[in-house]
Amino acid sequence: MSSAASQDTARAADEKREVKGYFETTGFDRWNRIYSDSTEVNRVQRNIRIGHQKTVDAVLAWLKDDADVASRSFCDAGCGVGSLSLPLAALGAGSIAASDLSQAMVDEAARRAELAGLSDGRLTFSASDLENLEGRYDTVICLDVFIHYPQPQAEAMVRHLAAMAEQRLIVSFAPYTPLLALLKGIGQLFPGPSKTTRAYTLKEQGIVAAAQACGFEPKRRQLNQAPFYFSRLIEFVRA
Repeated sequence: MSSAASQDTARAADEKREVKGYFETTGFDRWNRIYSDSTEVNRVQRNIRIGHQKTVDAVLAWLKDDADVASRSFCDAGCGVGSLSLPLAALGAGSIAASDLSQAMVDEAARRAELAGLSDGRLTFSASDLENLEGRYDTVICLDVFIHYPQPQAEAMVRHLAAMAEQRLIVSFAPYTPLLALLKGIGQLFPGPSKTTRAYTLKEQGIVAAAQACGFEPKRRQLNQAPFYFSRLIEFVRA
């Protein structure tokens, strides 16, 4: 392995440890409030909540359109506190394997599932990073997770998740635009109590090319946004 490749691998490992540590501590508290009905959120966090819910609602609408949710198996990669997994289970999905890097997030998702009466065996939770996920599923979904991955690693994750998908892959990510790049740069100049982990915007053509290399083609796309939230959602189907 070249020196540059070794440095990239080490940097990726460091970033993953940083993200995991963040979501096990202060990050868990913050995002658990955002992905709930808590009133203890600021304006930025409230808008992120609204934007993320738009993305989840769009995915659920696409799945409802196909009218065969009960016969399908799903992988919710990076499930967080269950924002997608729980309503998907309520729709009657055949089975859902939900996972997240953070054990704290997984535990909260399982708690919410039990409170909602969705602990009937169809919905299972585990703590795992994306790289170590295994199995084969009709549909693999990964929402708003790639913001923690730079372009090369995000594309590698698309290829890995595509290898697990029998029919469909659905992903969302913060799309690269000159404006978002500028805002990100400005934000990094002002660290403070609301600063989280590194955030990456991604070039859509790279994500699409990674999926196409695995035999998938885009079927539907949607840009979901609220102030302080921008997410490109793409559904890929096996060609």
